[in-house]
Amino acid sequence: MDWVIKLGGSLFPERAIKLCEAVKDLNNSNQIPIKILIICGGGIFANKIRDYDKNLQFSNTANHKSAILCMDIIGTLLADKVEGFEAVKSIEKAESVIDHGSIPVFIPSDIMEYQDPLEHSWRVSSDSIALYLSDLLKAKLLIATDVDGIYTHDPSQDGAKLIKIIGAKKLLNFGETSVDEFLPELLIRYKSNCYVVNGKYPDRVISIIEGRSSKYTLIGGN
Repeated sequence: MDWVIKLGGSLFPERAIKLCEAVKDLNNSNQIPIKILIICGGGIFANKIRDYDKNLQFSNTANHKSAILCMDIIGTLLADKVEGFEAVKSIEKAESVIDHGSIPVFIPSDIMEYQDPLEHSWRVSSDSIALYLSDLLKAKLLIATDVDGIYTHDPSQDGAKLIKIIGAKKLLNFGETSVDEFLPELLIRYKSNCYVVNGKYPDRVISIIEGRSSKYTLIGGN
C-alpha cells in the first residue's frame, strides 16, 4: 500500500465525495495506479456520542467501540456514493479491490475489535486508528481535515501561524489540535510521519501524493 488517506468526518458528505472524486481521477490518469486506502472519521455521529457521554458517563470501552462504529457508518455511505470505491472490512479484501482497479474504503470495527491495539479513551480517535492501519500496511499517512494543518495556537485567534514541519515530541505539549491527542505518542512509537492537510482543497491532497509543493503540516515521529 502506498497511502492511507484519513478523511475527517467534518468533510462528509459533500467535501468528502469531492475529494474522493479527485483521488479517483488521479488514479485513472496514472499508467500505474497509486495504491490508496481510504478510512473515514466518525463525524457528527461520533460527536453526538461525546455529547451523550458528558451527561451520562458511559464506560471508556462503550465509547471507543461506538465511535468506531460511527466510522463504519460514514465509510459505508461514502463508498456507496462514489463510483469505483468499495467498502472493505479486511486488509486482504482491500488489496483485492485495488488489484481489480477500485479504491477501498476501510470499515474498521472488525479489525479493531479483533486486534484491539489502542487505549479506550477519547484521546484516541480515527486519526490514531488510521495511523495504526498505515503502520500495518507500511503506507504513508495523510490526514485530510477541515483546517490547513497544525498552528502555533488556536487558528481562530490573531497571530496564529501554520507550522510546516513539527516533531511529534514537540506536539505532545500542544494539547488539543486538529489531530487527536494520542497521535503524537503513536507516531513516536512507530517512528513514523504523517501529513495534515485541508481536505476542502483536493488539489492540496493530490499535490502531496504526487510529491509536489502544497500547504500542509508534516508531523515527524522519527
